[in-house]
Amino acid sequence: MPFIDCKVNIDISKQQEQELKDEFGKAIALIPGKSENWLMVNIQPKCSLYFRGSNEKPTAMISVTVYGKSNPSAYDALTARFNTILRNVLNIEDMYVSYSETSNFGYNGSNF
Repeated sequence: MPFIDCKVNIDISKQQEQELKDEFGKAIALIPGKSENWLMVNIQPKCSLYFRGSNEKPTAMISVTVYGKSNPSAYDALTARFNTILRNVLNIEDMYVSYSETSNFGYNGSNF
């Protein structure tokens, strides 16, 4: 039940969007017990993101919500992987990644 919300301040092509979705699907497995089978992804281009007072450079904000808890080392590995993915696909170097863990996650009318 992970959710990856990726916002970038640049326009992206459908091919780049697909590549991000595919790479995020692989990367989520760095968190034990998580896989693309239950992953939901939002990719939002052309956001008004400002970093260090400017929006001149490509910038990203990724928020990850997971059901349950995980090891901080898994989050470290995922943050490093996100950095590689966004650098390779969109040439983005500046990004923040946040993680939220929840014990309540709803799906199709009920909670896990």
